[in-house]
Amino acid sequence: MQSVVGILVSLCLLMILAYRNHSVIVIAPLCALLAVAVDGELPLLATYTQIFLDSVGLFIVRYFPLFLLGAIFGKLMEATGSATSIAEAIVRWVGARRAVLALVLTCTILTYGGVSLFVVVFTVFPLAVALFQQADLPKRLIPASIALGAFTFTMTALPGSVQIQNLIPMPFFKTTSFAAPGMGCLAAAIMFGLGMLWLNWRARQAHEHNEGYGDHGAVVTESAPSEPSITPPPLFIALAPLVCLFVLNLVCSQYLVPGWKADYLAEKRFGATTLGKVQGIWSTILAMSGAILCLMALHWKRGRDLKEILSAGAQSSLMPVFNAGSEFGYGSIIAALGGFTLIKEWMVGIAPARPLVSEAISVNVLAGITGSASGGLSIALEALGQTFYERGLAAGLDPGVLHRVASLSCGGLDTLPHNGAVITLLLICGATHRQSYGDIAMVSVVGPMIATATVVLLA
Repeated sequence: MQSVVGILVSLCLLMILAYRNHSVIVIAPLCALLAVAVDGELPLLATYTQIFLDSVGLFIVRYFPLFLLGAIFGKLMEATGSATSIAEAIVRWVGARRAVLALVLTCTILTYGGVSLFVVVFTVFPLAVALFQQADLPKRLIPASIALGAFTFTMTALPGSVQIQNLIPMPFFKTTSFAAPGMGCLAAAIMFGLGMLWLNWRARQAHEHNEGYGDHGAVVTESAPSEPSITPPPLFIALAPLVCLFVLNLVCSQYLVPGWKADYLAEKRFGATTLGKVQGIWSTILAMSGAILCLMALHWKRGRDLKEILSAGAQSSLMPVFNAGSEFGYGSIIAALGGFTLIKEWMVGIAPARPLVSEAISVNVLAGITGSASGGLSIALEALGQTFYERGLAAGLDPGVLHRVASLSCGGLDTLPHNGAVITLLLICGATHRQSYGDIAMVSVVGPMIATATVVLLA
């Protein structure tokens, strides 16, 4: 019981410090070691070097290529003006007066196309300000509109998404990013529909109370040196890399990589694994590499600039991967404590005959605890993934359904107030939790949890 108390105290401290914008890289090991000290059974230094650091390394080795390629692709889309071209085309299509819909669709296309959600926030905020000023809608609704398009269905539900939250389950369930496409599309429709209903209702409320955009002074963003003087390319050129990424991912994951002869993977030097466990990651690496080459070929005239953009993209991948790795390391230490055995037994004991129910609850709880979708999902599957997989097979479930439910579940409670992406979003938008978090919670917590529950019930 003492160990459980230590875990709870550690988690509360982690959430408080993260809420106050302290670096997860620093506070995650410190909070974990606090739980170790309260538990009193493990040596502190050995726990830090042999468990925490090993786990951080494992996460980075497994997922760094995905973070790296995603960041480079996003930086290229931003710096070449492709993201701006797509955003402007959507505004022309739906009309500037439909500011919320235009902003949500812009974020949707960019994130589903492979642009990192953090890059999307920086890219679309100046556009969001112009749209909401023209439509005379409150600035406080901008964060929730961005969150709906970037932090929800494109991150966890749509089949083929190359966001990390859709890729982490692949090695655990021997699936690809296109797992359970029907259920994923259904969940996406629910999230989008409920989110738009809420935001449109809030916009109507604001108009009824004569609440306009307001006077917020000059717009100041932290946009990277994406050279705003660059003329955005024509729409078909801007969309070409996104289409390339989707098509390559589909072809590689469904047809090309599964047909490879990879018996050599059984050798110890290659990790003694199987093709089924790595084909999803291999397919994504090939698809993202192809999309990056497509982008560079389309903008080859920029010459030396491309080298600088690639370097900036590579550097921007380091902080996200180390943040997620530190959260994974934190969870690994917690999982090594005696108190976690009780927590694990509780989570595994939830509806043992209904593996999707226990999976959804476990992933949601751990994502909420860590304040990270990718961190919570990794911890849950590392500790319980094999259990869910075996129970799912015994119940006659398609592993793709297990993948989709796991991915959907990490996108619910993860966006509690201490979530790093939420804090970053509010900072960029110049809003506070008091002003905007309620709307963020409705579109990125309530809506996704309803969608997940619907998929679990149908499955």
